[in-house]
Amino acid sequence: QVQLVESGGGLVQAGGSLRLSCRASGSIFSINAMGWYRQAPGKQRELVAEISSGGSTRYADSVKGRFTISRDNAKNMMYLQMNSLKPEDTAVYYCNADIRRYSYSYSYFTHWGQGTQVTVSS
Repeated sequence: QVQLVESGGGLVQAGGSLRLSCRASGSIFSINAMGWYRQAPGKQRELVAEISSGGSTRYADSVKGRFTISRDNAKNMMYLQMNSLKPEDTAVYYCNADIRRYSYSYSYFTHWGQGTQVTVSS
């Protein structure tokens, strides 16, 4: 079994910062791409940022220059440093990872965390 657990969400004023963490645990052989998504009330879930196993990154236009994604492969951890937060960043943030569970299986499956709430007040 594999679990992804997010932490670090909370309430912050506009212009403030938060750092989200995502920890993958369980039966894991390797992790390919990882990403952060968010879903605001009444809206579809959207990609915020993603990072490959080699460290290549991609960001949504709305967060470029403000958010930084990173990962620690040795610890199966991923982070999202969020600076200059805006009220429109308010959402539940989910982590996502493509995980290969066993050395004898070459298949990667996508796993999701339960989400962490980020609320930015104006």
